Amino acid sequence: MKEYIFNIHDVVLLMTAAECLLLAVFQSILPTRARHDGRLLTAFLLIIAVASSCTLILWNDQFALAPWFEQTLLPYLLFAALLLKGPAIYLYVCSLTRQKLAFNPRMAVHLLPALAILLCLAIFGISSNDLRLASDTTSTSPSLVIELIWDLASLVPFIYAVAALLQIRRYRHALKDEYSHFSEVELDWLSALAWGVCIAWAWTMVVHVVAKFSSENVADYMGIADNYLSFILINAFFAYSLTYAHQLLATQPKEEPREPASEPEEPTEPAIEKVRSAMENDRIFLKKNLNLEQFSERIDLPAKEVSAVINKHFGTNFFEFVNSYRVEAAKALLADPQNADMTVLDVLLESGFNSKSAFHRFFSRLVGMSPTEFRKQAMAKGPAEP
Repeated sequence: MKEYIFNIHDVVLLMTAAECLLLAVFQSILPTRARHDGRLLTAFLLIIAVASSCTLILWNDQFALAPWFEQTLLPYLLFAALLLKGPAIYLYVCSLTRQKLAFNPRMAVHLLPALAILLCLAIFGISSNDLRLASDTTSTSPSLVIELIWDLASLVPFIYAVAALLQIRRYRHALKDEYSHFSEVELDWLSALAWGVCIAWAWTMVVHVVAKFSSENVADYMGIADNYLSFILINAFFAYSLTYAHQLLATQPKEEPREPASEPEEPTEPAIEKVRSAMENDRIFLKKNLNLEQFSERIDLPAKEVSAVINKHFGTNFFEFVNSYRVEAAKALLADPQNADMTVLDVLLESGFNSKSAFHRFFSRLVGMSPTEFRKQAMAKGPAEP
């Protein structure tokens, strides 16, 4: 008699687990970098492999394993994986967006949700049959505890996914405080992946809630869609790690205050004048890929003081500050009849930009029209008008 062990949906779970193991091995043999992102991605892949395998074993009744494993050990492996995948993806994003991610005892706080759930499993003696809510006359586990465990297993990863999105947002702001130019392609892809994880794990929460109030078939189909989303995300994360992760720029770590917070001091007039003179007289903004450290060295002021002048006195960040001067330089070049032979590409390079997309985006936002339109209007007014 021919019997099928797996259906197509089980195969997706099996493929996810197998691919995660293969990708984890491949990731581990790649050249290591100073940051921990490679190791954390490997950990994330292994966690997803365990979660997918345990989910397959828990809900597939066509094959049986040793009772001690299937009934006793399986719940611990499953919930450890479900509650560790959130911290793993959050720390992976942190390793990409922080210059130095140091592992210290405080990191152990990310293990607390998993440890709490594992402790509940041990105290109440919850088995796989309890998790499936199957009838088991020997089970004494309260259904309320089981529901709470499933709730936390879906909620905690989602919280970490939101935290990863917030970390990417902080990183974007940090880049704008320290760099006059950076490629947004890598950052946009990382944001898209983080949003994908957030949506996928939000969907997991929805599935869990719907399962309480709908038919078993609806919940099953929604859960199956969740498995497909996981499979797609795993491939996307690995592709990102190979293609873009190493291209993200480093930012300076924030200094932790050692004394109680006090009112920040206003920038001094000499410091303000140094910054203004560097831009208006020395035209330092014409240097391509200028960053805050280079700027501060050029005018002999600490980077922290330069940042304070730009943020508090000029009311902007380093990225906007430098590029606004570049736009003004580009406007002067475009409006000068003597530069009529210069192409827009020549103008953007001459004014300090090194990206056509960044130049057009900035120019259109600050001037309200494209560089070509601005040149046409300036030439039509003639040299007599400013």
